[in-house]
Amino acid sequence: MVSHFVSAATYGVNAYLVQVEIHIEPALARFTIVGLPDNAVKESSERVHAAVKNSGFWFPNHRITANLAPADIRKEGSAYDLPLALGILASSDQLDSEVIDRFAVIGELALDGTVRPVRGALVIALEAKERQLHGLLLPEENAREAAMVEGLAVYPVKTLRETFEFFAGEHRLLKPFTMNRDEVLREAPRASVDFADVKGQESVKRSLEVAAAGGHNILLIGPPGSGKTMLAKRLPTILPPMLFEEALETTKIHSVAGLLPPSMALVAHRPFRSPHHTISDSALVGGGTVPRPGEISLAHHGVLFLDELPEFARNVLEVLRQPLEDGRVTISRSKMSVDYPASFMLVCAMNPCPCGNFGNPQQECSCTPVQIQKYVGKISGPLLDRIDIHADVPAVKHADLSSKRTGETSETIRARVIAARERQAERFRGRPGKFCNADMETNDIRQYCGLDATGAELLKTAMNRLGLSARAYDRILKVSRTIADLGGSDAVRTEHLSEAIQYRSLDRSYYGAP
Repeated sequence: MVSHFVSAATYGVNAYLVQVEIHIEPALARFTIVGLPDNAVKESSERVHAAVKNSGFWFPNHRITANLAPADIRKEGSAYDLPLALGILASSDQLDSEVIDRFAVIGELALDGTVRPVRGALVIALEAKERQLHGLLLPEENAREAAMVEGLAVYPVKTLRETFEFFAGEHRLLKPFTMNRDEVLREAPRASVDFADVKGQESVKRSLEVAAAGGHNILLIGPPGSGKTMLAKRLPTILPPMLFEEALETTKIHSVAGLLPPSMALVAHRPFRSPHHTISDSALVGGGTVPRPGEISLAHHGVLFLDELPEFARNVLEVLRQPLEDGRVTISRSKMSVDYPASFMLVCAMNPCPCGNFGNPQQECSCTPVQIQKYVGKISGPLLDRIDIHADVPAVKHADLSSKRTGETSETIRARVIAARERQAERFRGRPGKFCNADMETNDIRQYCGLDATGAELLKTAMNRLGLSARAYDRILKVSRTIADLGGSDAVRTEHLSEAIQYRSLDRSYYGAP
């Protein structure tokens, strides 16, 4: 007898349905799984055997063949344990159900029949809804994320026995799990840091506000102890709240990577990823024998912070160039190719020289010109071109440190950022994939960043004096548009352009030197 159960597998940040077929015949006892299974899937035979017996069922002492279709796509992970066990029970006449093909089933089995969580529940739920299945049975720990998909009944199960009873006709006793999407977004955890804690550095705060308002990349340059890392860690507190579409995209990536905590239904706050400078290029952009999302994808719709930028290996930094332009990264291997979204704000911090005191009036620099040039030369000009804002972070003065005055709170700054983002949302209404000014393309720049004669002459002079590239030209206009949005202006005026140009003054005068 052959039984069929519907399961699913992840591919990149998407999913596809898998038919789990079980055939049992009276022959020498053997349990074979075919359909390009990896080692974790092959080991399912032992887990399923123990779970079936320990759940009070009879395990057939016959030849069992399990096929995972389509057979030409590699299957990985432990999510097939539960449908394999149910298929064996159905093929051995212990389970008779008319609703088997209306529900998708995923879950790893413990040896005692307990159902354990798996990766990718959210994307599997989205695929089940797309295929118009009646519902999805999955581990209880994965129910919160899967319930974010409206129009699909999500049934959390704890044991193999409970799942068996659902298909045996007692499914009315198992209630679908529901979540309030708006409530989940409102329950995003509050940050424990605030811009009010920062003493001085008003110009740097302004540059971070501009970066947040337009989604621009930013580089912070200053001596040790000037507050670069502290400022960068407070950037997420002034970013606008995530839209549901953004939260869903980000959650899909974290779910596939297995990084979504059981208590979290949705990544409702913007990610802040800060990898160590010893990270490899494949860990940064994604990769592996079976490709997994890298740090740039885990930072999707959030912030990727690279502290001590020159300490990163040059080949690691260079792989950022294409994702910064495209907002996506494609990982290709001999047997598969997957596409991951990677639209993030890049925030970098670095010292101006190896000792960190170049340009610091309070400390003498001990580095030679050759040492300084070698140090900053680790960052290529093309990468600097892709960083919209270069902000100088000077050492904090004693008067600022000892002052009892507090600066603006993150909430105050965030209100201005949200107002600017709302202007951008209205501008890009009906344009999928465009959330902020950093997403503008050439046609958008031409349409929304027009300059008068004075502004055009100013930008021409800056281009000639600083030796800026065509990419830097576009990024100056994007930043100018953001500054105008912060000021509530429909037109990009000369003062907006002037501020944007000064954020590129380090580009070719010193730090961008080849």
